[in-house]
Amino acid sequence: MSGDGMQWSEKRVVVTGGAGFLGSFIVEALRARGCRDVWIPRSATCDLRDRGAIERLLGESRPHLIIHLSAVVGGIGANRASPGRFFYDNAIQGIQLMEQARQVGVEKFVAVGTICAYPKFTPVPFKEQDLWNGYPEETNAPYGLAKKMLLVQAQAYRTEYGFNAIYLLPTNLYGPRDNFDLETGHVIPGLIRKFVEAAEDHRNTVTLWGDGSPTREFLYVADGAEAVVKAAECYDGGDPVNIGTGQEIRIRDLAETIAAKVGFAGRVAWDTTKPNGQPRRCLDVSRAKERFGFEARRSLSEGLETTIAWFVANRKTETRRSGD
Repeated sequence: MSGDGMQWSEKRVVVTGGAGFLGSFIVEALRARGCRDVWIPRSATCDLRDRGAIERLLGESRPHLIIHLSAVVGGIGANRASPGRFFYDNAIQGIQLMEQARQVGVEKFVAVGTICAYPKFTPVPFKEQDLWNGYPEETNAPYGLAKKMLLVQAQAYRTEYGFNAIYLLPTNLYGPRDNFDLETGHVIPGLIRKFVEAAEDHRNTVTLWGDGSPTREFLYVADGAEAVVKAAECYDGGDPVNIGTGQEIRIRDLAETIAAKVGFAGRVAWDTTKPNGQPRRCLDVSRAKERFGFEARRSLSEGLETTIAWFVANRKTETRRSGD
């Protein structure tokens, strides 16, 4: 069912997590291509940890394609606080969903993993063939390994059953509609919120975790959505594929960039009693270009400006959290 000529108007698609951050952009991209029959299960009525709920979903939707995004996610703090929940919920959702999809004859399954699956000391840039050369960074290993099991399952099902499941590894995403909660959000939305609120409150200092030395790679969410949809259209291979920009930035430099863009003129203090996380993250993105022609379009500077503008325009002041 791959190829640039895919008739999306004739396809029924289930997007788990379709009401979430990346999912909402993927749904928009599908509809822009003419896909009229998109199912977006919500956790309140369709708990993917429940096999019966999955059976009902697939029976009602009868999908040709499943894009599995649903996940329990969070930053370092959330991963440290709930490693058991992060492992179980993420593993059981994907394992049961792929198994039921195979049983009912779904044509294609797109599993969206995480670069947290890579070993802690993976050589930079991360190449897909290095996925199994060590243990992930400890603070998010349960989450990373749970999502990594979908790669094992996809390859095993392809070998035994001929099931067309592909596995994508997006880098850190950011953009409008991100989670700006300071406890559960990721680094860019957290930094934006902290610096915007500090500037408004005329604070002199913003305190951040670690020492600022780790590097990360960031992909604008609309670019990430385009990559997933292009892979759904054009890629039918068993090899995992990195999705990113291939460019890294130090967290210290990222913080200074965001501070300048929001007008915070104070000092950034680094709390070195807090963990840094993985030392470096940057992907080799050549396979995505070779296999299905994906290249990121949005620069980090442009994406940050769009994201900051969205946050300022859409936040609710009554939900603000004070302090650092």
